[in-house]
Amino acid sequence: TEPSATFSACFGAPFMSHHPQVYGDLFAQKLAESGAQVWLINTGWIGGPYGIGKRIAIQETRKMVRAILNDSMEGGEFRKDPQFGFEVPLSCPTVDSALLQPRDLWDDKAAYDTSYQSLGEQFQRNFAQFRDLVTPDVAAAGP
Repeated sequence: TEPSATFSACFGAPFMSHHPQVYGDLFAQKLAESGAQVWLINTGWIGGPYGIGKRIAIQETRKMVRAILNDSMEGGEFRKDPQFGFEVPLSCPTVDSALLQPRDLWDDKAAYDTSYQSLGEQFQRNFAQFRDLVTPDVAAAGP
C-alpha cells in the first residue's frame, strides 16, 4: 500500500494534554541544558516515489547513526535545505554521499521537485493550526 503523509504533534497528539508549544519549549530547554544535538535521518523512500523507489537500507541508516554517535559528523560540511531550513551533511563516513542528496537519486528530477514541493505545502497546511499559537521564532522555522 502506498504510504501517505501523516502529521501528529509530538508524534502522539491524542495523548498530549498540553499545547504542542509546551512540549516544544520543554524539549528546547532539555537540549540547552544537556548540550545534546538533534539529527533527522531519512529512513524513508529513495530513488523515486512509492512503486519506483525503495526504502533506504537499514544498513545505511545504521552507518549514519554510528557516525553521529561517534562524533564523526563533527566539523563536516553541510548545505542548508532551501525549503525546510535544516542543515544537510554533504558526506558521512562509510555512507554513499548520493544518499545524502535525495534529488540526485531520482531519475525523474521534475517528479522529485513536485514531491518535495508538495511535502513542504503539506507541512504548511498542517502547521496553519498552530501558527498563531507559537512563538515567532517557531513560526518562522518551518517551510
